Amino acid sequence: MSAAIVDTPLDWDALVRTWHELDVPEGWRPEVTIEGIRMSPPPGGQHNLIADQLHEALVRSRPNGAGVFQTLGVTVPVVGGIYVPDLCVVPRAYVPDGSDPVPSEHVLLAVEITSAGNANHDRSRKRWAYAHGGIEQYLLVDPHDPDGAAVTLFSDPADGAYRKACRIPFGEKITLGSPFGLVLDTTEF
Repeated sequence: MSAAIVDTPLDWDALVRTWHELDVPEGWRPEVTIEGIRMSPPPGGQHNLIADQLHEALVRSRPNGAGVFQTLGVTVPVVGGIYVPDLCVVPRAYVPDGSDPVPSEHVLLAVEITSAGNANHDRSRKRWAYAHGGIEQYLLVDPHDPDGAAVTLFSDPADGAYRKACRIPFGEKITLGSPFGLVLDTTEF
């Protein structure tokens, strides 16, 4: 996948405006990607339980002044995308008023929890976009990993890719880097 800026038929403001104007059913999340508009249905039970555990852990370890958000849109203009991570940590000062998405360069951590229907998108396309957007850490919680349920922390983005990855199976612990310093126990996942 190229690191080049995506050439879209609409300008960036028009893409954001289109995203705002989408008529989305309650609980669904729209994302604008290089492939088009993607709609994700409300997640199921296991997904929600994992998200709750992660949210609780992140609230305890977040930097002062940062919030943990579950429905915040994130813009990655360099790839022409607007994404809605399952969770993200952002300094509150950078959260826009209204429903505008936050620029990716302000996201300290993006978290995606795969479902059967979106696992490949989270594993590849979102990792690519988040790295291009300069999101320092991307935590992929993947109960659908073909090699066994796992958690992978991607970090150190450069040139549109994460240079470091740490993968552990469910049941082990993984450490999120600065500014979190969180040792996350995945036993309950």
